[in-house]
Order: sequence, then C-alpha cells, then structure tokens
Amino acid sequence: MPGSMLKTDYIAPEKVNTLPGLLQERVHRSANKAAYAYHEADNGWVDLTWENIAVQVGLIQQAIKLEQLNKGDRVAIMLRNCPEWVMFDIAAMACGLVTVPLYTNDRANNVAYVIKDAGVKILLIQNQRQWRELSKISSITETLQRVISVEPPKSDIKISKIIGLKQWLNEGDQTEQFTIIDLTTDDLATIVYTSGTTGKPKGVMLSHKNILMNAYAALQCGEFYPEDVFLSFLPLSHTLERTSGCFLPMMANSKVCYARSVQQLAEDIQVVQPTVFISVPRIYEMIYAKVLASLQNESFFKNIIFKLAQKIGWRHFLYKTKAKGWHVSLLVWPMLDRLVADKIKQKLGGRLRYAIAGGAALNKSIAKFFISLGIPVYQGYGMTESSPVISVGRQEDNNPFSIGKPLPGVEVKILENGELCTKSDCVMQGYFNNQQATREVIDDEGWLHTGDLASLSDDGYLYITGRIKDIIVLASAEKVPPQDMETTICADPLFDQAMIIGEGKPFLSALLVLNEVEWKALANNLSLDRSNPESLHDSGAHKFIIKHLSKCLHEFPGYAQVRRVSLYLEPWSIENGLLTPTLKTKRPQLLKTFAQDIEFMYESLTN
Repeated sequence: MPGSMLKTDYIAPEKVNTLPGLLQERVHRSANKAAYAYHEADNGWVDLTWENIAVQVGLIQQAIKLEQLNKGDRVAIMLRNCPEWVMFDIAAMACGLVTVPLYTNDRANNVAYVIKDAGVKILLIQNQRQWRELSKISSITETLQRVISVEPPKSDIKISKIIGLKQWLNEGDQTEQFTIIDLTTDDLATIVYTSGTTGKPKGVMLSHKNILMNAYAALQCGEFYPEDVFLSFLPLSHTLERTSGCFLPMMANSKVCYARSVQQLAEDIQVVQPTVFISVPRIYEMIYAKVLASLQNESFFKNIIFKLAQKIGWRHFLYKTKAKGWHVSLLVWPMLDRLVADKIKQKLGGRLRYAIAGGAALNKSIAKFFISLGIPVYQGYGMTESSPVISVGRQEDNNPFSIGKPLPGVEVKILENGELCTKSDCVMQGYFNNQQATREVIDDEGWLHTGDLASLSDDGYLYITGRIKDIIVLASAEKVPPQDMETTICADPLFDQAMIIGEGKPFLSALLVLNEVEWKALANNLSLDRSNPESLHDSGAHKFIIKHLSKCLHEFPGYAQVRRVSLYLEPWSIENGLLTPTLKTKRPQLLKTFAQDIEFMYESLTN
C-alpha cells in the first residue's frame, strides 16, 4: 500500500459498548468517508458514505417502531450481501431487537425450522420468489407478522403478508434520525443458527460484547487502514463475514465492496482491486484448479518456468520469514516474480494484502501455491460459538500450514484427549432454548469445547488434526482424520468433492465427485463412453482413480490409503440436502444416500 497511508484510529469496544453504537461513533468520526460500494445494473459501482448509512438506518428504525415489537423480539434477514443487510441489522439491534441471519441458498424447510424455533416476527427477504417457496410451509406463518421484500413485489401478483421495502419505509416517520435505545454490552444482539451437519441446527446466542471484542481482537492481528478495501463475498449470514467483513472494517474505517456472485467474482475483483479478501477454502481451491487447468494448454517451457517460480518463490518466503537463510537462487526471484507471480496477483486485483481462509482447513499444497507466488494467504480458525475467530496467522510471522496463533485476550488449552478448548469474552451466551446442548459444550469454568483435535507448538502455533466425532477408527484400531485426506484429494483438479469412509472396516473407501471436464479427458484416454453413466463403474477407471489417489495421499500413512471408490458426476449440493449452507458435507446424509454403494464396496468381505 502507499507509504502515505495513515493507520486509522480504531474504535475500541469500551468506547461504544454496542454494535449500533459502533456505527454511531464511526459516523461521528468519519461521516463523509466512503463506507460501502455496491453494483447497480444501470449505474455501475455506487458508493455510500457512513452518513448515508446512518440516514437509512434511521428510516428503518421508524418503520420497525410501527410494528410494536418488544425488546428482545427476533427479526430475520435473508438477503444476499448488500448495504440493506447491514442497515437492517443495525437498525433492528438499535431498537433492542435480536437479528437472526438466514442463508439465501438454504432449503425452505431449514429456514422454516429456524423461523419457528426463534419465533421470528419480521422477515427481510430479497424478492417474492423466496417468499413463494417459504409460504408453502404452514409453520412459517405462526409467528411472522410482516415479510419485507427489498425487490418490490410485482403489482399484478398478490402474496399475503409481503410488502416492498420502499413502501414499508414510507409508513414510518421520514424526519427521525438514527438513535439507540437503552442497551448494555451484555444484551443479546443476534442468534446465529449453526449449519447442522448432523441433526437440527442450534441457535448460537451472541451478545454485543461477544462480537465487538472478537472484531477488535482480530483487528490487533494486522494493520488496517481507511484506504483498505474489503471485498465482501462470503455470506453475511456466516459469522466470519459479519464479524471480520462488516464490524471489523467499521472499527477500522475501511471500505467494503459487495461482490455480485460467484460467476462475476473474477470481474468484481478486477474492478474493485481489494486489499482484503475473506473466504472459505473452496474459493481458493477453485482459483488453484483454474490456474492448473490453464497450464495444461501452455508449452512445456512455460510449465517449467511456472514450477521454477513456485520453488524459488517458496524459498523467498522462507527467507523473508527467517525460516531459512539466503540462497543464490533468490537472485532470479525478481525476474520470476515479474514473469509469473505478478500475472497471478493481477488476476486477484494486484493490491491484495490479506487473503484470509477460514471456515475449514486449507490444503497445504494450495496454501504453499499461493504463498510461493507472493499472495499473502493467512489461515484462521474459529466457530460461530466464539463469535467466531479464535486464531489467525500474522503478517509478520505467518505459518501457512498452521491456523495461526490465538487472538489477544483469547485463551486456549488442549485436553488430554487432544480436544481444543477456548475461553474469552467472545464465547457465546449459550444455545437458544437449549440449556442441555449449552452444558455439553461450555463447562463450569467457562471453557468452550470445540470438538476439534489440535496440537500447540512450542512457538505458539495451533494445528488442527481432526474432529473428535469424525475420526474414523479402522478394524485394525488405526485412527484416520478424514477431513485432512478429503482436502488433499480435492486439491487435485480431477476431484471436486470427496468423502472418506471406513469406520470399523479393514480399509478405507471413498465417495468421489469427479470434475466434469477432467472426467471427459480421462474417459477419452481410457476409451470409455463418458455419456454413459455405466462408465463410472468401469473397473479400469476405478483402478486408475485408486492409483491416482495413492499419489495424492503419498504423505499419509500406509493404512490411510483408499482401496475402493464410488464415482459420481452430480455434485453434492445444498439443494439435494448433501451440503450445509456453509458448504460442509453432511456426512450422515451422505452415508444414508449412498448406503447401497458403500455396501457394494465392502461386500467382498462378507462373501
């Protein structure tokens, strides 16, 4: 970034006490500074100042007051990322209400469950299509008294309970300004329902203090400036984006631009040129796979140069971080940086200072790929129940294979069984209407039990080694962490999705979703009819895949090798019930859906 850039005066939690108070203080300090940008089809990218946001928050507050809700009542937001999301969130909290974020891509029955469980009174949605699906579920109308659509309903279509946002705002007092009722820092701010990879989702209760303290602690782990630009892509219903991609930049006076979609992400990155990008590993995996696929069409010489750039780029990183000394090969790094690395960096906007990966483990080879090309990837770790960040890599001391070091003020410990626990002001108040579940994860001393297995190095770095519940125990008593294997497999362009199985069995098997383009090439090489679904059951294809997997998994122990596979082309998705809205696999549902295939892979053992 430019040397003239001045570090912002961060807003500390004790200065504001509440999340609406954070916006109020930011407006007081920086009213005319650009806060957000969004894309309009006719006008391109449009900026909004902090003052613009405050005015709209005031209008929403007045409309909310006419609904005659009580402090603590719940309202829900089911929007794609946009300024209205933030405005409604803060306006509702300023009125003493509790916001419940919902995923726009979630299944209707899951949304209905959350709305009923939380007792939601007002629902803010994107358009009438969303409500048409939801209104088919009878339980959804039991508590709802108002449904507001950002996109106005078509005048020729009558849908009960729904009103356009503009019309709803016109019902309120147009002269009143943004105000905050009497709130304390310990008041409940939001209930965030976990994705629910097993069973029904649970409502995580987070206070104003929880989120403020987490955002401020994360702010201490880097340097953020008013000139910084965050590209908001991860859904705001995801606590990582809401805390780190909304309230953190508000504390730092940084600008947030809202990406339009996955399909337009590459174009948005080029235009916005973000300095900070926060996402889940899947996006980094997609970029990685795209670069590797493009290299297949390049000459042998260009591939050699690319590999050399990666090798020396990695050496350069180790030298910069003082992990290794200087080497003569570093003399050619400036040239390789210009010929190879800069081209990749330009595709990511050319100004990226922080590329944060969170929500799941980032494959080591992918982390090394980005780091070697000078793209500053930092792994983080957390969970909704901790608001959510627990640890993150540091700019001055980045270990890309670790999930970083704990945030300031965040305590961690590892139990004898290897489970990671954490304690801080960021830990949730508990699960909504579920004291038993709360007692199962928060002990009497206030430690939150994450359910993740971890190790802590002497120099303070944390490493996740698996999930307690997901550990596969083979018949030989060997223990296998499937997630590590799955992320390694999916780093290969041939595989889009993977699930390792083998609990109580003598060997491991895998359910694999193949990349359609890569399968097309492989099928041709194996003289198979790729249009015939039966080709996915071909023994020759299976032998090739298993041999290919052994190369992918060469760093794993001998017992952690895959000996049987089931192949698919249809992706596991939220729509078919096999992924959560945060794109995590629903292992129990996959085991149920593909039970017959799994039985076939092991049937020779019982014959």
